[in-house]
Order: sequence, then structure tokens, then C-alpha cells
Amino acid sequence: MISHVEPSSVPLIRAVGISRVFGKGSAAVHALNGADLHIPAKRLIALRGRSGSGKTTLINILGTLDRPTDGQVYFDGIDLGLLSERRRNELRRTRMGLIFQSFGLVSLMTAYENVEFGLRIAGVKPELHKPYAERALDLVGLKGRMKHRPFEMSGGEQQRVAIARAIAHKPSLILADEPTAELDSKMGLQVMRAFQVLVKEEGITVILTTHDPAIMSIADHVYTLEDGRIVEET
Repeated sequence: MISHVEPSSVPLIRAVGISRVFGKGSAAVHALNGADLHIPAKRLIALRGRSGSGKTTLINILGTLDRPTDGQVYFDGIDLGLLSERRRNELRRTRMGLIFQSFGLVSLMTAYENVEFGLRIAGVKPELHKPYAERALDLVGLKGRMKHRPFEMSGGEQQRVAIARAIAHKPSLILADEPTAELDSKMGLQVMRAFQVLVKEEGITVILTTHDPAIMSIADHVYTLEDGRIVEET
């Protein structure tokens, strides 16, 4: 079992010289090209850049869904490159929350059941399922829609259920790829406020990709990617 490490001087995320190459020879595509990242705990971080700049690839590597071709990634002092697939899966399941543009909801489950299912997978104690699931759905504005199934919801509501599922087990790190892309500006702001509450009250770190200037304006730090490198930090 991977034990929880209390916040310390060690950054939650440290990426050193991360490169990711797809293909070989003349067909090789350099999605990341020596990216460096240093992220303390309890921060709301935005990654910005044009399509193809490497944002999603970086999110996948930080979330242990992919491995870099070169470079090292450390999570809370743990060198991810030294972990077996089993331990990487365990780390992702228990200490991370992943939010992608494809919702991945179970169609026959209600919103509550989808979130509660995520808590079961994360190994959260059964007696905590109800309060954790209800709080997560409340944070994303779906307290009154807990008994609805995905086909009874709009795309934006389904996205918010996916977000609730990712945050319910109170992970150390949330990684989100364009989490507000399917939401209108009002609901997108509500989701961002929920992230801010998680950062402030739960000590969770949130890293997300976005093109939305409004979201970037409330992030603690914004990293700009260009051609697979981080070229600016604000």
C-alpha cells in the first residue's frame, strides 16, 4: 500500500526534462521536448497552449497513464518511473482524481451511484460513501440531481458528475483536461469555485488544461506550453 505523505517542503509534483516521442524516424512526433515543472501542494495550476503544444500528454504522464520517453516525474517525492504498473495503478486510484473530456459514466447508474462507485474503487470506507458523494455533488451544483441517470442529464451535467466522482475521495492531486469545455460560463465558474474550495479547505492540488482566460485569471499559477516545452510561468 502506498502511504500518504503529509505536506512538507517536498513539492507535490516535480518533472525534470520530460520528453515524449510517438513513432520513430522521420515519422516521430515530439509531443513533449524537455519540459520541467515544479508544483507545490495546495495550488490551482492552469496549463495553457495551442492544440498540439503537449498539454494533454503532460497531464497523462503526471497521472501515470503514460510514461515519458526521457526524464523523471516525482509525485510527493516518489519517482514514478521506478514504480511497477500495479503500484502506479494503486497510486492513481487512491491519491489522484482524473477528469477527462469523455465523461466515462455508467449509463444505468444514477449520479449518486456513479460517484459512490468511484469511492468503492478508491477503497474509501463504506460509512463515508454517502457524506463524501453528497458533498462532491453539492460542490458541483448537482445536489438536486443525484437520482438522475446520465441519459436524463445535459452534457454539462454529465461533466459535473464526472468531476464529482473525481473529487469525492479527496485525492492529493486532481488532473483535469479541459474540465469546463462543455459548460457555459456560469457553470464553468461554479466548477472552478469548487476547485478553489478543495484547494483551500482540503489541501488538494488541481492541475488543469484550459483555453479560458477567466479560468486562468483565478489560477495560482499559469504555465504556457509551446512545442512541447514550458516557455512561461505566471
